[in-house]
Amino acid sequence: MNKNSYQSMLNVVQAFHDKHDFKNRGGEDLPYRVALMAEELGEISACITKGRAVEDLAEESADLLILLIGTAISAGFDLNQAFWDKMEKIGQRQAKMVAGKIRVSEFRGVDK
Repeated sequence: MNKNSYQSMLNVVQAFHDKHDFKNRGGEDLPYRVALMAEELGEISACITKGRAVEDLAEESADLLILLIGTAISAGFDLNQAFWDKMEKIGQRQAKMVAGKIRVSEFRGVDK
């Protein structure tokens, strides 16, 4: 298995879904998955705010990535293609300093 490819990650997450029958047991319910992602973001935040080890941050980030890939499986979209489409789109945007931090956004309704 090529551990450097998105396809390998997708295959492993799909196998995990299949192993636990997520499709028929509520594991692919999108509102449920959003709640799980919010929980993982909270755990990532705790790693930062509580000064936990970088290994903890890496593990929680991996949990979120697994959930994101699983959500793509559940919703039936190609996350890899969505990633590249979005990178192309945001690559055309201008950066702006907001409250002393760089931000790259569409800034709708705001002077650029």
